[in-house]
Amino acid sequence: MSVALRNAQRAVVVRRAPLRRAVCVLRAALGASRFDVGLVCAGNGLMQRLNGTYRQRPEPTDVLSFPFHQVAAGDLPRPRCRDEYNLGDIFLGVEYIHQQCRASGEDFDSVLAVTAAHGLCHLLGYQHNTKPEWQQMYQKEVEILEELNRLTGASLRPLTAGLF
Repeated sequence: MSVALRNAQRAVVVRRAPLRRAVCVLRAALGASRFDVGLVCAGNGLMQRLNGTYRQRPEPTDVLSFPFHQVAAGDLPRPRCRDEYNLGDIFLGVEYIHQQCRASGEDFDSVLAVTAAHGLCHLLGYQHNTKPEWQQMYQKEVEILEELNRLTGASLRPLTAGLF
């Protein structure tokens, strides 16, 4: 199925093809290749509005996920018709991520792929509100990033290593 990628900002140049390929690999590693996913590259203004509306935190952030299905962590949705083969949408705060990468010296494209992995896990029910939830999500992120690393030669790790 497809990865629909839309660049809704002009502040940062986004290399779409590598990001789309990474998301396809990550989606396959999650066993969700047959599901569509929407990916929106957003600036700080849009991320701040969405974060304020949906999380009551009116500030820019790196990623927001909006699942189409509500599933338990580790479960795949069970669509009843073709229109339900949709994981949902991930908004990547590319301007925010770029600013963080400039400050830390990290590679922007790598952090974008890792952040997309985090967003995909959220679409599939993974959370990190408690230590056990975080451990489960962190392990899943490690697993799918290892697959991406194997195919690309990268050495990507989850961003939430020290959350708890």
